[in-house]
Amino acid sequence: MKILVLNSGSSSQKSALYEIGESVGEDPPAPLWEGKVEWHGGSAEAQVKTSGGVAQKDHVKVSSRAEAVEHLLSTLWQGKHAAIASPAEISAVGHRVVHGGPKYQEPALVTSEVKAGIAEVSAFAPLHNRAELEGMKVIEDLLGSVPQFAVFDTGFHRRIPPAAAAYPGPYKWFESGIHRYGFHGINHQYCARRAAQLLTRDLISLKLVTCHLGNGCSLAAIEQGHSVDTTMGFTPLEGLMMGTRSGSIDPGILTYLMREGRLQPQQIDDVLNKESGLLGISGISGDMREILTAMKQGNSRPRLAFDIYVHRLQAGIGAMVAVLGGLDALVFTAGVGENSAEVRAAACGKLGFLGLKIDAVANASGLTDADIATRDSAVRVLIIRAQEDWTIATECWRLMQVSSMATPSNPA
Repeated sequence: MKILVLNSGSSSQKSALYEIGESVGEDPPAPLWEGKVEWHGGSAEAQVKTSGGVAQKDHVKVSSRAEAVEHLLSTLWQGKHAAIASPAEISAVGHRVVHGGPKYQEPALVTSEVKAGIAEVSAFAPLHNRAELEGMKVIEDLLGSVPQFAVFDTGFHRRIPPAAAAYPGPYKWFESGIHRYGFHGINHQYCARRAAQLLTRDLISLKLVTCHLGNGCSLAAIEQGHSVDTTMGFTPLEGLMMGTRSGSIDPGILTYLMREGRLQPQQIDDVLNKESGLLGISGISGDMREILTAMKQGNSRPRLAFDIYVHRLQAGIGAMVAVLGGLDALVFTAGVGENSAEVRAAACGKLGFLGLKIDAVANASGLTDADIATRDSAVRVLIIRAQEDWTIATECWRLMQVSSMATPSNPA
């Protein structure tokens, strides 16, 4: 069964094609094909890589986001690096949907009703949900009636207890759906399962803190395989300092700025989401790699940005450990979590009181799906490669199996 996965963003589209047989193995395989397209104005840059290691890059003129996505997907079955002979080989398509709102928690077959529900909560994550709906429309146009499934980033956090989920405002907020939903759930859930595999432990026995550190950042406290707290909330803006997002700030700052007439609501939204975080403090970039380079050159603002980032990360980890009442393993994942030894070392620097000891050589090795704690550390420290696309593909495979069992076969 060949399953195509779409991970849609506001100005980019990542996709991957997997082939799954009669069962899903423990170790994620490399995709048959993976691609990414980014667009700016009327042009787009597409990158494609096949399982054979063949890669290609091209620039095309596009008039819309949909046209850019169609161009990327067409390379699956057209051109010298095509991975399949025709679109008919694709059995199902899975979509990462950032916000499922209060209604959608479990992965779901995409229907007109499900699309309407995703659209209803698009105001909670406008940069993502609308792009994901557009991706579904592109698939309908290209592949016709192939089954499509929505896998929700908020789903894994659905069991967070009310004490952690509710905001201390008027109770009617909670009644009307204004509460902590949490995000990055697809990867937090995968990392919890993968941690149990790597440690050869039963997931139910583990207390984990998973650190998803990319352009967006969030932590999850995981106990008995379930998320019991997380740092992102009603929107993906709450919590840790991020690449261009502020994370949590005093809400009084916003009312002050509005009262003084300095910023209007849309301006506030832009400042918090696009002009804050590492970029806002450093004045250079929201990319941790560029922050680290500038620090080494002696620039003070990138140093401050790094120090704030680490301070808030340490504070967040401490809060998650307190919620769990202990810790068996700390997990780092996503772009920064997997690739920045400096961030991992700094984050673990004040966690010695937990009995956590990081192995400097292992930390610097660059290996993923690896334990970088010392042998005598009371807490394991894992680097786990993010596998959102693979997780979505396996959910689609599972739902297709359920569907085939539910459909009676025709008599011979």
